[in-house]
Amino acid sequence: MSASISLEAQYCAHNYNPLPVVLTRGKGVFVWDENGKKYLDMMSAYSAVSHGHAHPRLVKLVKQQVENLTIVSRAFHTDRLGPFLERACQLTGQDMALPMNTGAEAVETAIKAARKWAYKIKGVADDKAEIIACSGNFHGRTLAAISMSDEPQYRDGFGPFPAGFNIVEYGSIASLKAAINDNTAAFIVEPIQGEAGIVIPPDGYLEAVASLCRENNVLLICDEIQTGLGRTGKLLACEHEHVKPDGLILGKALGGGILPVSMFLARRDVMSVFTPGDHGSTFGGNPLAAAIGLEALNILVEDKLAERSAESGEYLLRKLRAIRNPLIREIRGRGLFIGMEVDPALASARAICEALMVRGLLSKETHGTVVRLAPPLIISKAEIDWAVLQIIEVLAEMEDVQLAS
Repeated sequence: MSASISLEAQYCAHNYNPLPVVLTRGKGVFVWDENGKKYLDMMSAYSAVSHGHAHPRLVKLVKQQVENLTIVSRAFHTDRLGPFLERACQLTGQDMALPMNTGAEAVETAIKAARKWAYKIKGVADDKAEIIACSGNFHGRTLAAISMSDEPQYRDGFGPFPAGFNIVEYGSIASLKAAINDNTAAFIVEPIQGEAGIVIPPDGYLEAVASLCRENNVLLICDEIQTGLGRTGKLLACEHEHVKPDGLILGKALGGGILPVSMFLARRDVMSVFTPGDHGSTFGGNPLAAAIGLEALNILVEDKLAERSAESGEYLLRKLRAIRNPLIREIRGRGLFIGMEVDPALASARAICEALMVRGLLSKETHGTVVRLAPPLIISKAEIDWAVLQIIEVLAEMEDVQLAS
């Protein structure tokens, strides 16, 4: 066993089960391990490295900003925050934004904003506000986030949980309609569920959700931490159905693969419920993060990464769906946000990921049955061809083992 892995096992809480590889360097769509072996990164840190590793514009900017100013807290204004938030709001069509660091923090911000809006604007009685979420969701691992989850492992041993959350069936308008009442503040939804295994709702679902929320004066908040910023072939996944949510949660790719950068964006009346002292973060919106976030957004637009994701994703999906192997149950996805579901009776997604790792392709399983394929948006067709070849050969080898047994 690698000394690095042994050291981590000794001193780090075992809250992850990484593949047995120690990475030391990254460039573009590739990473290298401690022995110098090269891998194609088909995971991109759960979409956080959409721009690719060590993007030269971002690296140059970081060096410049670190020499000037990094952290001063929000006790003072800086010259970097305003332009960053302006760009984010203009691109997404939202009025105002509240910067944070991690996606989970942005989700917490959205929950607090929705509840206070319900009390101050909608007129819900104190401590009666309810937020609706979906079965199979993943909005982070804070106590509030797992209170919205129906995944047993996320909740086991962490109660008691905050009240005020209801869970409805993902993709079902009838289920949502039945759950809405006078105390409903918001519906928080992923346009495509990532951690659940790249689950895509029925066509028209999000559009119908938006209409239902408007009719009932309920905030529609889209969690686009994974699906946003080009990942699905549009700037935002909700744009596939021409939906503009009342609130929007961004993270991961917003940091350009350099830093954790997140934010909650919303209508002005929603964001106006915050007053000084209501909410905050020492590091949220710091000059370094703001500079990186602005440049990450500029690169996304100027290099047409969403358009590249749409084209490359269609190409990758077409090649994957052409594979004829009984281990594959389904290939689903949009843009470069793809899940390959395998038959658990024939193979485990973990075993497939381990075999691909040996061949120089890195991915990660989800719930034991889905191999996630979400490379940096800059991936080329030649690199996709090579990746698909590795997948074909690994699946063929595993099929042979099944036939032999």
